[in-house]
Amino acid sequence: MPELPDVTVYRERIEALLVGQVLETVRLRSPFLLRSVTPPLETLHGQPLLGVERLGKRLVFVFPRELFLVLHLMIAGRLRWYASERKLGGRVDLAAFDFTAGTLVLTEAGTKKRASLHVVEGRTGLAAFDRGGLEVLGASPAAFAQALRRENRTLKRALTDPTLFSGIGNAYSDEILHQAQLSPIALTSKVTDPEVERLREACVDTLQTWTDRLRAEVGEQFPDKVTAFREGMAVHGRYQKPCPRCGKAVQRIRYADNECNYCAHCQCGGRLLADRGLSTLLKKDWPKTLEELEERRRPG
Repeated sequence: MPELPDVTVYRERIEALLVGQVLETVRLRSPFLLRSVTPPLETLHGQPLLGVERLGKRLVFVFPRELFLVLHLMIAGRLRWYASERKLGGRVDLAAFDFTAGTLVLTEAGTKKRASLHVVEGRTGLAAFDRGGLEVLGASPAAFAQALRRENRTLKRALTDPTLFSGIGNAYSDEILHQAQLSPIALTSKVTDPEVERLREACVDTLQTWTDRLRAEVGEQFPDKVTAFREGMAVHGRYQKPCPRCGKAVQRIRYADNECNYCAHCQCGGRLLADRGLSTLLKKDWPKTLEELEERRRPG
């Protein structure tokens, strides 16, 4: 799922390419993508794009008269940019947004189509999509600690809960916890003040570093290799590969469709986290899938 660094770079490149351009039409290949009825999608046709905002993991396209197009890419949604009109025909094509300067195409791989599109009127309507999570970049240590300890959860779940922290998902939470040298199943009620601050610093450094790195990779182009598994990550997607800090093999814990990667030596004092024991522990604390977590209290 595209997370804060990826969505930020999407936002910046779309804004650079399309602000001031007129949205001529939106072509939907999948009618299930559009989750709202009022105002109608056609209301946006012929309107200039004023800006692009990030709301958690959502992209918000801003149009005149406080009209907003809210796009959630979910797990497999991706955007492609073409400098001319693009015909929709591929199995993964869901929609095309035709601007005067070119076409933005939404694709989604896989059989489960979870990406969503809403047309919203007014800032009050837009606020309904705000999950309330803290924006870590720029947040004070006190605000971070308060959000982390709001409920007693595992650190992994706390970081990926959009009602607590904005824009962090499975991939970057693995990287954050590895950098902070904290166990993914440590409970928020048990972490010390120094550990909380170490975690906050790891959040800021990880998110900012990867945002800067992705921004540099894309340059003046459009991001076309958005993935949860990137070369240079310390532990995420690196099961059985050496930890860059200690050299020991990266481990994993699996629950339903989720996989959490960690270094037992650096994060857990050498202790392996067994799947069977973890499943019992997380039954009350972690939804079976991150999709369920993302969709919890989701508007519409």
